[in-house]
Amino acid sequence: MKLTRRNLVAGVAVGALLAGTLAAPAGAAHRDCPAGTLDSTSLVAAVGDIPDPQLTNTSVQLRVTTPTGCFKDTFGVRDLRSSAPVPPEARIRIGSVTKVFTAVVVYQLVAEGQLDLDEPVRPYLPDLIPAAWPTVTVRQLLAHTSGLPSPVLPDGLDWQLQHRFDRWTPEQIVRRALTNPPDYTPGDAQRYTNMGYIVAGILIERVTGSSYSEQMRQRIFRPLGLRDTYAPGVATGIRGPHVRGYQQVNRDGLTELVDATRWSQTFTPASGDLISTVADLDRFSAALFDGRLLAPAQQRELFTHPWAGAEYSNGGLSSIRLPDGRVFWGKSGARYGYQAAIGALDDGGLRFVFAASPTDAKAEGQSALVQRVLAAVLALT
Repeated sequence: MKLTRRNLVAGVAVGALLAGTLAAPAGAAHRDCPAGTLDSTSLVAAVGDIPDPQLTNTSVQLRVTTPTGCFKDTFGVRDLRSSAPVPPEARIRIGSVTKVFTAVVVYQLVAEGQLDLDEPVRPYLPDLIPAAWPTVTVRQLLAHTSGLPSPVLPDGLDWQLQHRFDRWTPEQIVRRALTNPPDYTPGDAQRYTNMGYIVAGILIERVTGSSYSEQMRQRIFRPLGLRDTYAPGVATGIRGPHVRGYQQVNRDGLTELVDATRWSQTFTPASGDLISTVADLDRFSAALFDGRLLAPAQQRELFTHPWAGAEYSNGGLSSIRLPDGRVFWGKSGARYGYQAAIGALDDGGLRFVFAASPTDAKAEGQSALVQRVLAAVLALT
């Protein structure tokens, strides 16, 4: 389906949508998220009109938990054709938030003695990592310090759209990537890529003898009751209630919105492919930041930076030190049509889960909305 901006503004329903009048009402009560005395006015204002007049976002889901109460609401529409409201607990692609799930399972395997953070990866994957390749450790995979290159693919959104249903195996991705030289000597720099986590996903399968998705189910999804979270594998759609994602494409002077809901995620295995809901992400975040998923030693390691000033921790998390000394930890992610973010204060006094359906998820400046909402969230502390 393709929706041009010219066609969109022709209908009465879409005209109302663009004016923001069809957004779901704010402040709806949720039994699993008691409001308490939390004043959500600033949060609603930070979200603003969804869909916005420029159609840069078609939906937002937000959940914020503080000591004074909880706020949970949806804004915008499920899809642009029906203008129906966002379904309760709508599933979304969580992009690179997937990396946190992967890091947790790797650290669980470390606690069990099945992996060693300081051991080279190659002995676990001798068929994938060439003998002449510089030594990369398990820790470096998770800390974005491995120097592993990414595969070189044609540039441009048109190519991505033409190949959005292609199927890749993790091994194919790694072999194609390692035809390129290292980005840098492992451990000498930090550069955010998917590659370390793609390799980590293969490690999980090799060490345990079962699939990545099964290990996620056994170790995280089932214990935490994450009933709406899953790894899609080769499936291109999203099961159950969900919001539709769109991607802007500029052609012949017109901006088209291409439906990006169905899209193969096999190019981002273990690094950006999971599907979840705001409620499930909140349960996962609560367990992660409360220390219920990892032993104390591995919990400390995941929240430790590889060196002073590094942007990412050994579990791929970013951090912000607040004026009062507390630290806010978080992770965001984006796939075409979808955006997600989780975060929490280190003292457990606040949790934040955000999901949106931006129409240009990979564009510069696309994080402006989540940054604005996060600023409002942190102002509550």
